[in-house]
Amino acid sequence: MSFTKQSLFLLNRFELFVLFRRSTTSQSFSGQTKSASRPQQMTTSVDQPSTSSEFYNTYTDIYAPVVIESGSSDSGEEEKFQEDHSDGLTASDVVLNLSQKLDTKSFSRFNINRANVWDGAIRGFKRSSYDPSYTIMVKFKDDAGLTEDAVDTGGPTREFLTLLMDSIKTRRVFYGKDNAKYLSFDCKAVEEDEYFQIGRMIAVSCVNGGPGPRCLSPNLFLYLIGKSKTIEAPIEDIHDEEVKKALLEIKSTTSLRELRGLTEKHSSMLQTAGCFRFMRTLEDQKKVVEDYIHWFKEGLATLDFVNALEQHPSLFFSFMCYTETKLTADALENIFQVEFSPPGSTRCQEEARVLGYWRDYLLYVEEKQASPFLEDVLMFGTGLREVPPATIQPQPQTGADWPSGIPGTSPVGRWPKI
Repeated sequence: MSFTKQSLFLLNRFELFVLFRRSTTSQSFSGQTKSASRPQQMTTSVDQPSTSSEFYNTYTDIYAPVVIESGSSDSGEEEKFQEDHSDGLTASDVVLNLSQKLDTKSFSRFNINRANVWDGAIRGFKRSSYDPSYTIMVKFKDDAGLTEDAVDTGGPTREFLTLLMDSIKTRRVFYGKDNAKYLSFDCKAVEEDEYFQIGRMIAVSCVNGGPGPRCLSPNLFLYLIGKSKTIEAPIEDIHDEEVKKALLEIKSTTSLRELRGLTEKHSSMLQTAGCFRFMRTLEDQKKVVEDYIHWFKEGLATLDFVNALEQHPSLFFSFMCYTETKLTADALENIFQVEFSPPGSTRCQEEARVLGYWRDYLLYVEEKQASPFLEDVLMFGTGLREVPPATIQPQPQTGADWPSGIPGTSPVGRWPKI
């Protein structure tokens, strides 16, 4: 094998390991590959059969079988999605059908402290009575343990799911840049069933009106939905600067002698990764990686969400992976439904005037490029920092607060009135 092929082969294997490497705080493996089956005591039923024949008919139309050609191009996300036949559907259309499985008369309760969202979330998801088909009911508590006095009509749940998606980005199951996360090796996370739980959290968030993680590497996303048979991990996605520098050195070799010298120079790092003698250990490492991905994907299967990803990847790509999106004043304005007093009334005329001020304010926030941003306004009004894959229900409304019992006064208080 030529030095060029050797270096590229070494790089591909090592990059894959680094982006899936175990945490430094993890326990060491015993040398045996862990079974892909999750511990039985950690398993929770995730799907409840639907009783609506109408839903099944619609569901069948949306999730028509898709045949993926084995020789599909790897040149870009657009080509990866060439078999995505959405027929004019939007992500909200698909999520609306998935949400038909939710039981609005039963509730899964979460007690959340904003200072440690993960702690309250994982307790709730692991509770024996938790059922992902139940409607989420959230109570926020402050640092003193006092419950905030608010009725959850959707806003607290959306805020909880927004904070939860922020929280999972820093969990040990992920590794890599903030906007291109890969799954990492972590024995402790396996013991605590964290791969499955985080996958389930993502699915539950999207189906219940919350945001997606928007942090997965496109390579990982394509692998999860079966559009790619391998995870192609570019050096640029490696977060560790020392490791990245070493790999770039190896990649830039121009002779076999130089390649051997660099391999010896970085032998400690390569031995730690199992790549110095990679032909002997990589298959075992690959099996471990596949097990972790299996558990993560098993969690994503909650409420059939992974099926939606596989059938309509282009619709959900921007919610699972980071994309450059900018919230505009027009988009934010359209999220809210305007409430007016009876047409022709004095109050209606005054409200129309105040509505103009509200729209001017949104334009001002958009143009000044400083805090508060439009995302802050959206968070205040809906509990979301970004538009989710699902339609926001109930739709937020804007209106004016009128002082009671004082004729002839102008609208005061909040605009929008949520």
